[in-house]
Amino acid sequence: MPASEDAHDRYLHGHHDSVLRSHRRRSVDNSASYLLPRISPDSSILDVGCGPGTITVGLARCAPEGVVVGMDAEPEVLEEARGLPEAAGAANLRFEVGDVYAMGFDHGTFDIVHAHQVLQHLSEPVRALAEMRRVCRDGGVVAARDADYDAMCWYPASEGLEEWKALYRAVARSVGGEPDAGRHLRSWALQAGFAQVETSASAWCYSTPEERAWWGGLWSERVTRSRFSQQATSSGLATQADLERLAESWRAWAATEDACFFILHGEVLCTP
Repeated sequence: MPASEDAHDRYLHGHHDSVLRSHRRRSVDNSASYLLPRISPDSSILDVGCGPGTITVGLARCAPEGVVVGMDAEPEVLEEARGLPEAAGAANLRFEVGDVYAMGFDHGTFDIVHAHQVLQHLSEPVRALAEMRRVCRDGGVVAARDADYDAMCWYPASEGLEEWKALYRAVARSVGGEPDAGRHLRSWALQAGFAQVETSASAWCYSTPEERAWWGGLWSERVTRSRFSQQATSSGLATQADLERLAESWRAWAATEDACFFILHGEVLCTP
């Protein structure tokens, strides 16, 4: 879910279907539950890097008397968001192209500014948080949630998945991102000048046959066919043969009956 398409912040994953399948599964309940107590029926909310909008429409349902704006740098993915059945019937919801470093909103426009899995892809996350702070009203909240790749773990042990994790972290850093963003959120928020930062963590777990097939299947495609694979090979960090081998490791993990995969996320609620 990119928030900026500057040359130094090109979204690592791109918008291959293996990426969007992951984004489409996200909802307010599984991705922003830490924020729900802060939303009022009349809240004005900005969803930064909203991608295909599945979280955004959930935010709009939580604030039926407010205004919700989904913002992304990629016009094509916003067209998908606008086509969601929930979006089509929501008078309080709109989607706009925008840049997290220079958002076209006045100071203090929103009660809540939210970003899910965005800051890990930015070369200047503190600058982005400062801009999010600018468009948030006094007494409002800036909310951010990001994964921590180094903290991801799984069963059973897999040399292939260990190699995948090391490669992913190297590729992400080669384009200026921070794959372990979850652990950095509190520090970044304090550097951005927030007066108060509430910190929490939560996790996703994939273990059922359906979950394993979905998660392992999309990553077996992502490592070979998405923008990530292009960056891995063009940077010299992997060959196509390496990526095909890692894809097979993902398929083998998914086919293992007692396998499970855990993803830790850091979360912050920041008061300007």
